[in-house]
Amino acid sequence: MAVSRAMRESYCYESMPPTAKVLMDLLQMQWRNDKPVSYGVREASQKIGCTKDTASKAFNILLNRGFIVCFEQSSFNSKTGSKTRDWRLTWMPFDYKNPTHSWEKWTPEIKSTVLK
Repeated sequence: MAVSRAMRESYCYESMPPTAKVLMDLLQMQWRNDKPVSYGVREASQKIGCTKDTASKAFNILLNRGFIVCFEQSSFNSKTGSKTRDWRLTWMPFDYKNPTHSWEKWTPEIKSTVLK
């Protein structure tokens, strides 16, 4: 897998917990240019070796930092079966278009340190 060195050395990437970084690699392994990546919390928790809550937090981190965008929501139907969420990876091309690199626009939340 080829990954941008600039992305891996960015504060946006480096400041993430290890579970989010592993999830990025797992998502990229499923990537194809012509379709979104279908990957769910259960699958991520099994592959990473963490709880579903931790895997869900890793997805939220990637989403909030702009590494992934939800392409289609998940669904549950007892008759037709369940479908996981579909993701577009912003650091990778999609639908034969260049990557959007939305992660480059992320800025850390600054917490006030002033005491009241």
